[in-house]
Amino acid sequence: MKYGVLSGELTRLTYSSSLGVAHQNFTLAQGFDYQSPPQLHLLFGASRSTLGFLPGFPESLQAACIPVLLSNGWELPFSDIMQWNQAVIEGDERLLLHVPSTVRAVGNERVLALRQRTQMLWEAYFSSVDKIVLTTLEIIKDRVFSHISRNKYMWNSLPGGLLVLPEYSTHLAHFPFYYLGLGVSPGQEFTAVIHAVSPLVSQSQPIMKLLQVVSKSKYCSQIIILWNSEKPPPNRSKWPPMPVPLTVTDGRRKTTSRFLPHVAIETEAVLSLDEDTVLLTSEVNFAFLVWQSFPERIVGYPPRSHFWDPLKRAWGYTSKWTNDYSIVLTGAAFYHRYYHYLFSHYLPQSLRTLVDRTSNCEDILMNFLVSAVTHLPPIKVAQRKQYKELPSPQGTKSVPWANPEHFNQRQECINTFANWFGYMPLVHSQFRLDPVLFKDQVSVLRKKYKDLERA
Repeated sequence: MKYGVLSGELTRLTYSSSLGVAHQNFTLAQGFDYQSPPQLHLLFGASRSTLGFLPGFPESLQAACIPVLLSNGWELPFSDIMQWNQAVIEGDERLLLHVPSTVRAVGNERVLALRQRTQMLWEAYFSSVDKIVLTTLEIIKDRVFSHISRNKYMWNSLPGGLLVLPEYSTHLAHFPFYYLGLGVSPGQEFTAVIHAVSPLVSQSQPIMKLLQVVSKSKYCSQIIILWNSEKPPPNRSKWPPMPVPLTVTDGRRKTTSRFLPHVAIETEAVLSLDEDTVLLTSEVNFAFLVWQSFPERIVGYPPRSHFWDPLKRAWGYTSKWTNDYSIVLTGAAFYHRYYHYLFSHYLPQSLRTLVDRTSNCEDILMNFLVSAVTHLPPIKVAQRKQYKELPSPQGTKSVPWANPEHFNQRQECINTFANWFGYMPLVHSQFRLDPVLFKDQVSVLRKKYKDLERA
């Protein structure tokens, strides 16, 4: 890229989509040409104090080009909350001849940091008209309700201010995606939330065994049973005695109720379980320790994946057992409780209504949400293939996931969700975490989680 002035007249650069970089040839009055890195994008504008976009400014952010702003007095959009000095190089339009030396003085590490910040700002606030409008409204709301407003760190750090709801908290340490930057460690206990849809008719039902397994975990703080059965919940005496508190809550027969921000959940970690989930206490403990290292992600056992079908020109959903996955089902998974609040207050009512109407896809929607926040895949632990009680031949039809229509609905859901988000946020991964010495040919006495190998 060359830059300068044409016959003393200011001009702006254009964006070349074929090259993927901004460029413009300029000839200085003195006849000198200067070469600058292709990642830089010079922007000129009229010298006036106003709010708005310079021509080419959004395009430079989208292309990960660093805007070099030469327009004295121009106020960049949302400058009261966005730290543009982390994404833009500003110069003085009266000192054009100093621009080459200023640009050359920018080191490679600084260039990388500036480009990364342009991408963060573009994706969080400028990638659509809806985001620009929503950002404007949220900034106004922060000004009106200043006692519960977001600070500049929230606006200028991933995942961006639109995904940080101040009604939940205004403290950085209460959000999982800030833990690493703040040096904060997650809590040492979790709350288990079991989604129950079947009436309790026998003490040998899978949920009874699940209660015993989970309550034996030394990290379990309490167990909440979300009762969504047609029949009323049984008396407390019908439930087995446990070493941790047990609460039965009315789910109002809504599938999305499992992701409501229940006030009873006091721990940061939530273990989401289906009533027929099959796990060992050691599996619960290991998954929780893994989650403590990745508190911003979903960590669990049952994986699924998505794919693009070029013939149907639509997204597909698969439960085939492969090394590649992009979804971890919330029938046996840990995640941070903030995602309950985000699920209930950020996602539109139309998506939650779809989930409740079909009694399906709530786990896929939660994975969409968390991946949209983190831009990262979930994490699968260990090698368990079966995490559900196998249905009896007589009861097969009563099991939702055994119904072919259940799978077809999930295919439709994944496309509906992608349409609302405007892109596919799910991220593929082949990463799996196993305990040390897992399946190694050594004495079981040396293995901390030896029971996992029999799962």
